[in-house]
Amino acid sequence: MLMLEMYDLGPWLEYLSGLTATVIVGAAAFHLFCFFVLSLWYRRDLSVIVSCLDDFTRGLKHRSVLGRNAPLTNQIDAFAEDINDVLHDETRVEDRAECLRRMHILDERRSYLDSLSFETAGNVARTMIEAYPLAGVLGTILAIGSALQRSEGAANATATMSNIVTRFGDAIWSTFCGLAAAIILMFVNSILETRFERLTQSRSHVRDMVAKAKRELAISAGPSTAASESTAESTGSAS
Repeated sequence: MLMLEMYDLGPWLEYLSGLTATVIVGAAAFHLFCFFVLSLWYRRDLSVIVSCLDDFTRGLKHRSVLGRNAPLTNQIDAFAEDINDVLHDETRVEDRAECLRRMHILDERRSYLDSLSFETAGNVARTMIEAYPLAGVLGTILAIGSALQRSEGAANATATMSNIVTRFGDAIWSTFCGLAAAIILMFVNSILETRFERLTQSRSHVRDMVAKAKRELAISAGPSTAASESTAESTGSAS
């Protein structure tokens, strides 16, 4: 009974080994699509940061003027420099007061800090690249196991070798697909990884800069101005 059950595994192993290469190719195509979605997600998050900084600096008399076709990272750097110029120039009293007012009002949402979902998805996409060579090896093992299962019923050694050689093509093909998919996805990831890291750095830089600006501008504004800003903010929230 046990030998019969072991013999029945042969067709299943043969089916799985023949399916491995197709599964790897399909998974790699879906993985490429995920990287495409991440690239769109990256541009959307950069646009959110640019929009926030644009709102913070819109009331300034002197600020950088960049075309809409300028890279989003360049726009972030330009807006950050505008805020730093206000912080370092104490003679721009009106700009400092306007910048503080807009930050108190517009910084409630803090949408530029929403990074957990993107970073998790990016980490999963990077990590799963390592699974493709393992999947290729698994397909190879299944093909060899299928050949050995079929060889148990063979009459002689020649039939045994014939079965192994027949399944050897599927074994090599599975390994090739796994390695090729990993190489292609590693190349795509190497292109996108620098951009994703730049997005994380931009988030961290903007968070620190906004906190510093609110702190220093509130101190330089004096108790009376800070109190009036607090009153105006609470009134706006109540309305």
